[in-house]
Amino acid sequence: MRTETNSPASDKLSVVYAVRVVEGGEQGFREAYDRIRKSVASVPGHIIDRLGEPIDDSRQWVITSEWETPEHFFAWLRGEDHRALLGPLRAWVEQTQSLRYRVVQETMRVTS
Repeated sequence: MRTETNSPASDKLSVVYAVRVVEGGEQGFREAYDRIRKSVASVPGHIIDRLGEPIDDSRQWVITSEWETPEHFFAWLRGEDHRALLGPLRAWVEQTQSLRYRVVQETMRVTS
């Protein structure tokens, strides 16, 4: 059974990064990401990060995160810590795309 919520637009921000990792760079990418996730976990307004590994040969990974408000995310994004933290990750990435959006509807599994 699923439950759907149609609440007014949330202040919560979701961010999706589609990241194409350089050939053979998966281990270096994961190590760099691991350092980032440990640091970002303590950033004010950060809720959760997820790393998705491709199930095919595409080298297309996905990083998703949720933030309490867009302001929290953009404050972190503009900070010097953010730039320094992402530097090592960029060595393992050949292409990236970023999507940012507010959640306006959710469907969640209901357990009984």
